[in-house]
Order: sequence, then structure tokens, then C-alpha cells
Amino acid sequence: QVQLVESGGGLVQAGGSLRLSCAASGRTFSDNSLGWFRQAPGKEREFVAAIRRSFGITTRYADSVKGRFTISRDNAKNTAYLQMNSLTPEDTAVYYCAAEGRGLTIVAMTSTSSYTFWGQGTQVTVSS
Repeated sequence: QVQLVESGGGLVQAGGSLRLSCAASGRTFSDNSLGWFRQAPGKEREFVAAIRRSFGITTRYADSVKGRFTISRDNAKNTAYLQMNSLTPEDTAVYYCAAEGRGLTIVAMTSTSSYTFWGQGTQVTVSS
């Protein structure tokens, strides 16, 4: 089992920045995929960003966050990060991190169904 705990959410004004963290504990994987997803009220959970460590590092981003968000990972700390800049009210949501103990394909990295382990979520609210 893998336990994931997100932190770093909060209230920020439009144009501001936040950095989310996702700390993993329990079983860890030498080659795994980590993803960030978000869910706004009344909407489905959607892909934000993902990072894969398999034959090098691969990242993917949703078009809506490309150029503003950066995903990274610190394997020594078993922690993933999501740096979010130039936030807008449309970024308001509960943000979830997810992990899968294998290197996912480029397409699978963006799908909620590809991930086995999920955190409890952290609220991000962007005021206008």
C-alpha cells in the first residue's frame, strides 16, 4: 500500500502562486507515475499534470495549465510537487495527487482510472 498526503492548498488572489506537495509513504516504487488531478464543485475530476520516471523523466500537462504549472518530484523524499503560478479563479478546485506503481504510457498518465493510490485532496481557492 501507498499512502499519499497532499498539503499546500489555501486561498490566494488571482495572479498569485501556490506550491502543492504530495508526500508518499508505505511501499514505494522504483519506476512509478505520479499525477495531479483536480475537481471543482459539480464537475468531474480532471487531469492537471503527471510525471513518470521510467527510462528518464517524462511530464505531461493539461492544456489549461501548460506554461503556468510545473510538476516535479524528489525521489529521496518520496514527494511530488505542483508549482502553480499565475492562478486564476478557474483553477479553484480540490487538488488530488495519485500514484501508480508502474510507468504509464503517455496517454494513460492523464486518466484517473490509471492510478491505484490517491490522496485525500487539498483545497485551492483563487479569488478574483
